[in-house]
Amino acid sequence: MTTASPATEPSAVELSAAEARRIALRAQGLLGAPDRRGGVRGVLRALGAVQLDTISVLARSHELVPYARLGPVGRDAIEKAYWTPAPPGGPSPVPHAFEYWSHAACVLPIEEWPLFAFRRRAYRGRPHWHHDLSDGAYDTVVKQLRDEGPLTATELGGAKNGGPWWDWSDAKIAVERALMYGEVVCTGRRGWKRVYDLAERAVPAALLHDDLDDIECVRPLVRLAGKALGVGTRADIADYHRLKGEQVDAVIADSGLVPVTVEGWSRPAWADPDALAAPVRGRHRTTLLSPFDSLIWERARTERIFGFTHRLEAYVPKPKRLHGYFAMPLLAGGKLVGRVDPARSGSTLVARQVSLDGPKAVEPMAQALREAAEWVGCDAVRIERVDAPGLAAELVRALT
Repeated sequence: MTTASPATEPSAVELSAAEARRIALRAQGLLGAPDRRGGVRGVLRALGAVQLDTISVLARSHELVPYARLGPVGRDAIEKAYWTPAPPGGPSPVPHAFEYWSHAACVLPIEEWPLFAFRRRAYRGRPHWHHDLSDGAYDTVVKQLRDEGPLTATELGGAKNGGPWWDWSDAKIAVERALMYGEVVCTGRRGWKRVYDLAERAVPAALLHDDLDDIECVRPLVRLAGKALGVGTRADIADYHRLKGEQVDAVIADSGLVPVTVEGWSRPAWADPDALAAPVRGRHRTTLLSPFDSLIWERARTERIFGFTHRLEAYVPKPKRLHGYFAMPLLAGGKLVGRVDPARSGSTLVARQVSLDGPKAVEPMAQALREAAEWVGCDAVRIERVDAPGLAAELVRALT
């Protein structure tokens, strides 16, 4: 790590590509000793957002993210760390997190509630949101929550009209609109169903205010994104919470992030000053990553840092898939060295398709598969296909 000469850009720190990669890994909790005292909530606070998704193959993505950083933490413990649902008819407990639109639908630390006031205002300013809503339906749902306490969409009158999955009922449309406006908040789930409550009742009073203007919201979100990334370009930072580029431009100079240049990066970048304060040391995690993991959210960044092309193929027609429905990248030695498309068959973890960068990736893949199988309660691993046939026998031997 060196400082640029005064003749070029006095304030810019120069990072090698390897330094930037290690800084990113440490910022994401994948290099160095994990914060076991902080646990799952510590991971959430450090990342600032954990993406939610309905797909569950090995496990749901919000479970895979802390698993990748902490190892085989109990899945029940993960759920309780995010959500402590209120009993039917009972008051909402003080939440540690809430769900909202950030990078996508995400679990967010409750401390970030005030920072999304700008997005709630933007949603309220839209005349419509996806679905038409019958007159009075919105007020009816809010009144029902006020009178009866936390409820699921089913308890509010049903989530669907009986058609396709997007054929929502008036109650579901209304409560989701209220969620986007910030009048309603989801701080818990029963099974996979959101439990809704009035924000005025569920969000701590010290946080329940929408008086921050857009700049006051965006500036700390930019700073938090930079801290979670370690180092990133304008596009990287904007993508983290899906901000607009001009929003980042308006605050980046006084966000607290430090301008840097990175070897091989064609665009300017910024880094968390704490990330530059000390050399990056520690043990690299060997693990499988969710396709929705924040380390690899943004495809261009993943290619730039790791030289690895990552794409979720769940929504790609099966004949056009290259790596499988839910291909999970393999992180080992600070690099992405393969991927596997997993499935479960009884108590067996099935590796439907395995891709490896070479022989050195065999043992890390075997280690990651063994650990993942044990975590989800499987007692065996079966390999169906390896893209490099010459490595298939080696992988089977490494597993046993």
